[in-house]
Amino acid sequence: MEEKLIPEVEGMKNEALVPETIETETTETVVADVQNNEEEPAEVAPEVNEPEAAEKTVPQSKVEVVARLKELVQNGGEVERAELEGLKQVYYRLHNAEAAAAREEYIAAGGDPEAFMPAPDPLEADFKAQMSLLREIRAKAFEAAEKEKQDNLEKKLAIIEKMKEMAVSPDEADKNYEAFKGLQAEWKEIKNVPAEKVTELWKSYQLYVEQFYDQLRLNHEMRAYDFKKNLEIKTRLCEAAEKLAELEDVISAFHQLQNLHQEYRETGPVVKELREELWTRFKNASTAVNKRHQAHFEAIKAQEEENLVKKTQLCEQVEALAAAEQKGFADWEKATQEVLELQAQWKTIGFTSKKTNAKIFERFRAACDNFFQSKTEYFKNTRETLNANLAAKTALCEKAEALKDSTDWNATSAALVALQKEWKATGPVAHKVSEAIWTRFNAACNYFFEQKNAATASVRETEEANLEKKNAIIEKLAALAETPVTAETMQQVKALQAEWNEVGHVPFRKKEKMYKRYREVLDKLYKEAHAGAGRRHMENFKKNVGEKGGNELTRERNKLMTAYEAKKQEIKNYETNLTFFNSKSKKGNSLLGDLEKKVERLKEDLVMLAEKIAAVDEQIKADSKN
Repeated sequence: MEEKLIPEVEGMKNEALVPETIETETTETVVADVQNNEEEPAEVAPEVNEPEAAEKTVPQSKVEVVARLKELVQNGGEVERAELEGLKQVYYRLHNAEAAAAREEYIAAGGDPEAFMPAPDPLEADFKAQMSLLREIRAKAFEAAEKEKQDNLEKKLAIIEKMKEMAVSPDEADKNYEAFKGLQAEWKEIKNVPAEKVTELWKSYQLYVEQFYDQLRLNHEMRAYDFKKNLEIKTRLCEAAEKLAELEDVISAFHQLQNLHQEYRETGPVVKELREELWTRFKNASTAVNKRHQAHFEAIKAQEEENLVKKTQLCEQVEALAAAEQKGFADWEKATQEVLELQAQWKTIGFTSKKTNAKIFERFRAACDNFFQSKTEYFKNTRETLNANLAAKTALCEKAEALKDSTDWNATSAALVALQKEWKATGPVAHKVSEAIWTRFNAACNYFFEQKNAATASVRETEEANLEKKNAIIEKLAALAETPVTAETMQQVKALQAEWNEVGHVPFRKKEKMYKRYREVLDKLYKEAHAGAGRRHMENFKKNVGEKGGNELTRERNKLMTAYEAKKQEIKNYETNLTFFNSKSKKGNSLLGDLEKKVERLKEDLVMLAEKIAAVDEQIKADSKN
């Protein structure tokens, strides 16, 4: 513990040697100068509690924490308490984070949350051992420092007693001047004493120094030389203090200032006419350094408070998601992505104050744990339902496969149609088996109807007539596609679609080609209609955005960004699925085409969201200029 700076009075250092004989007519003048040798006490720079680890590199792993502790032990335990506490917090934050991650993995694998037991930490014993060694080393160092202070106190008290004896008379002062200067030098060499004794000790020392010099009969020339030398020293100290105000490292400047204060106090007086001016200059330079030092930590405190506000908002958002009712897999997936995004934002925000940092983290972690626990319970509860649906759909597949080779076309057709309706009424199954079970059922149905179409060649004439009708409808739609798409146009399109649906079957071998032409022209019409609607929608959106401002714009942008990221993820999922898609049937190729069209529509939606985000950014920028 550093010894606090105590205000001192000028006059403690008078290095001019007093000759054995001094002219009688100068004695009164010299003694008067010594008696008036008092200056203002040096300003004590305020102590500021520096936040822990303000200039330390924070370890990023438990191994680094233990390595740092070992390094401190090897260096003799010389470490600030703030750094030691910071290392402890980092270690247990990482330790708890690993346990939380293991618990989430255990739960995600289907484990019982109540039965979870974290694995032993292999580094914890080493960590605790190094911490214990450091505490022992620091305790011994503290005891040694306290003993040294007590010894120093005894030494300084002995010096004061000797000075007291030397200051009893002018003769004693003259005779013991060199010895007295030696005591002053010895006093300077003795450093820390118990803090509660500093002021009293200094006052006693000051008293007998003044009494001693009051007894001295210094000649004017030697006194002037002493004043001149002290002036040079204190001028240099003023210049050094003024340069500290320009030093970029405010912490280093503050500590260097303390050394300058110590040297200023230990330097003797200057001529009376310059004392006030010189002291004011030094005090003003010290004030500038202290203000920068204080402002530095006020800025850190302000940043910590801002970080607390941001982290509190993230806690509230996760808590809201944990409390919200999710109605299905899509809702849970969307909410999960939002929680993960909030966790990523959390990592970008710095620390809060020491007294709130652990508390706000516990709140955020608890909110995340509540959300994922609710998600786990939901999926656990729906697992039985999914399994039951899978069993029901498997039974439907077996029935369809039993009927696919039947030649009783009408009865079997009705039976398969009934099975298809029953299939639609059956709830969903797990995503990983959904495609396989549907492919199995659809293949059985398609096989029967393909066989039926091949066997009912007698209806080909009717089918050819129907083909001509549908081709005529396609031509009408193609003609509409060449004109501007209006609301009236779309009414005509819907009428032609209804007419199309009323027309019966066409020849099976021409069905896919004809239907492809039909879909292409419809896609073109609806794409134009969608584009027009999109342009109108974008115009309305920009108009609505122009009427908003402030937090409304910020919330609107956050909502759009969330939708944008969700749409990107959906496109990525579809594109990944398409890479694994393998189809050998015409039905399968049609399904592949539909998926590709869906991806294109999603990409168009993504472009629309990007335009909306740009519109919001432009409005925010316009508002900031206003």
